[in-house]
Amino acid sequence: MILRSSARSLTATKSNMGKMKGWGGAFLSLLFACVIMTPLLMCGCSHFNEGFEAKSTFSEANDFFSQGNYRASLGTYQQIIEKYPTTGDRVLFEMGIIHAYPGNEHKDYQRSLDCFQKLINDYPGSEYRKDSELMVFNINNVIFKDKTIATQRAHIETLQKEIQNNGNEIIALHNKIEVLEQELCNRESENVRLQKELFVFPKGPADKILIEKNERRLTLLLKGKVLRTYKIALGGNPYGPKEKQGDNKTPEGTYVIDSRNRGSLYHLSLHVSYPNDKDKKRAKQLGVSPGGDIMIHGIKNGFSWVGDLHAKVDWTKGCIAVTDEEIEEIDTLAPNGTIVEIRP
Repeated sequence: MILRSSARSLTATKSNMGKMKGWGGAFLSLLFACVIMTPLLMCGCSHFNEGFEAKSTFSEANDFFSQGNYRASLGTYQQIIEKYPTTGDRVLFEMGIIHAYPGNEHKDYQRSLDCFQKLINDYPGSEYRKDSELMVFNINNVIFKDKTIATQRAHIETLQKEIQNNGNEIIALHNKIEVLEQELCNRESENVRLQKELFVFPKGPADKILIEKNERRLTLLLKGKVLRTYKIALGGNPYGPKEKQGDNKTPEGTYVIDSRNRGSLYHLSLHVSYPNDKDKKRAKQLGVSPGGDIMIHGIKNGFSWVGDLHAKVDWTKGCIAVTDEEIEEIDTLAPNGTIVEIRP
């Protein structure tokens, strides 16, 4: 939706991807990836394009939102999730945004929380999970502030009634009211700030790339805050640090992005500064060559249609692989010199 595009302008890793329907489609998709596609992936990742009709329906929901017709937008998203259940995480995220949006005079924080919580519970691997957790935290904070404000308003009204009934205490009560009103003003200002922050997401460029091998996850960070997360594939021998050339292992340690190749055989690649001094020392003790050419790259040219199914198999020779669309985004957000930490 338009709000999503403006608020998460740099989180749009959504490739146009078609979804297979029903359990049979999901089973066939996994079987296709793990059995038939394994040989292809050893030399090669992008989302299948969403159907034209689904994209058109999302566009219709976006148009309703931009016109301020939030009920119609929510109704359209409800139709989408019923007709295209595989888009459920995106629909839940955008419905949650609309329910909490300050411009929506019928905003309902509880419904917003329900949407984000369902996304978190039902779609643990979704690209919207991190932002949904952030929204849940901030909305609960806003709700708490609203309750505090309501309590203070009730207290002020009680004091005002006491002023009318207890003339001898008028001056003292007036002073107390002034203090409370000032506190209320401060809290309201803070609450307005919190509501605005609901729709503010960190922007790049990243200062660190965190690769967690066990989780098959790559995360872009800026000052400790998450910018993006991606599913990855590793070397064909993924467990343990790389020790020598040809062992098909992905390194573990701290490195930097020291160059990039936009003419790569794997669409586009960012070179990781392996081996570091520790890697060289270990290889020397073992009497072997530590190897090199460790990259963060996309799918092998000609196989981009495989898309995110590539992450079902560890198919590289020790590199870290993402889809072609994702490596293009990482390329824009991670300049040379960006720290790369690779954990087991």
